[in-house]
Amino acid sequence: MKMIQRIPKAFFFLFILSTAFAINANAQTKKEKEAAKAEAVKNLVEGQRYVFIAQTVLPMGGRSRQITPDFDFTVTKDTIISYLPYFGRVYNVPLPNEGGVKFTSTDFEYTKTDAKKGGWDILIKPRDNRDIQQVRINITENGYAYLQVTSNNRQPISFNGYIQEKVERKKKK
Repeated sequence: MKMIQRIPKAFFFLFILSTAFAINANAQTKKEKEAAKAEAVKNLVEGQRYVFIAQTVLPMGGRSRQITPDFDFTVTKDTIISYLPYFGRVYNVPLPNEGGVKFTSTDFEYTKTDAKKGGWDILIKPRDNRDIQQVRINITENGYAYLQVTSNNRQPISFNGYIQEKVERKKKK
């Protein structure tokens, strides 16, 4: 009779022990994934080859808006391509004007500094664009980013989003 009472206790003990091991293994896996993500983001920022995908636009006046992931800001060592929307006050409309914050720059100053709480602060000053004074990007270690565009002819505008690897698109034949 005592043997039968010990069997459920033994199973209960084994169940608790296996659950503890599973939780510990899952925690290590999560930490390993976070470390791998942080290393990947660091490589993107160090290699200066990434795309900022905008998720939310934060105009100076007005409310924030969720936007489709079609809007981005591409950074490579030799070219900056901005395809971002604009909501706000325009003081002077540059011609030709496509609307939004859309430009390509091949002559720019790129400054990267380490942020105080981890991550990076990036300052980009295009020299070949009269409208855009600067673009600031704050990137966290896990890839989330905040981008702010300061213009000569418009109110500043900001975006929340994330960065990802720049993928070369294959040209259609």
